[in-house]
Amino acid sequence: MYGAHVDVKTYLQRVQTEIERLDHAEIEALADAIYTRYLSRRFVYIIGNGGSGANASHFCEDLGKSTVLDFENQQRLRVLSLTDNTPYILAWGNDTSYDRIFVEQLKNFGEPGDLLIAISGSGNSPNILRAVEWANAHGIDTFGVTGFNGGKLRGLAKQGLHCPLDDMGMVESLHQIAFHYVLDDVHGRINGMKNKPVS
Repeated sequence: MYGAHVDVKTYLQRVQTEIERLDHAEIEALADAIYTRYLSRRFVYIIGNGGSGANASHFCEDLGKSTVLDFENQQRLRVLSLTDNTPYILAWGNDTSYDRIFVEQLKNFGEPGDLLIAISGSGNSPNILRAVEWANAHGIDTFGVTGFNGGKLRGLAKQGLHCPLDDMGMVESLHQIAFHYVLDDVHGRINGMKNKPVS
């Protein structure tokens, strides 16, 4: 926890430095992958644990609601956070193992051409890795969102967004910053706003 050792000014300066290190191409690739599913009417699934699970829920809500302007007639992005079905998660965790909470849901819903966004700061969460392995084997594209050294997820997912630093809170914050840009980009493309002047 970097903030436990420094003052707020130093902490925020470090955040600024890490923002500038983000790979723009990786962020753009995530936006492209999501927009492609909008065009093809395929599903986007998002998974994560802890703070990454909260980011998954937040990102899902943003993509599902905030890309819509015409509430009655507009085509919608098909997006689900598999972190949010609490009884389902508890049943799989209790009756089998916590490692299965995402992959078993994915088996119910996932189809070739869908996209799985897997968020793991460490890149080593077993339930994340298991879902990504299954998705890769069943024609579902995978996008790993990681921190630290990327862990196993960085090499396992077909594409990725990596924040190479070793502070979990900062990693989760950077992920959220990237997700908010991706939301704006996808919203702009869906609603014909991209590259038009900002009023």
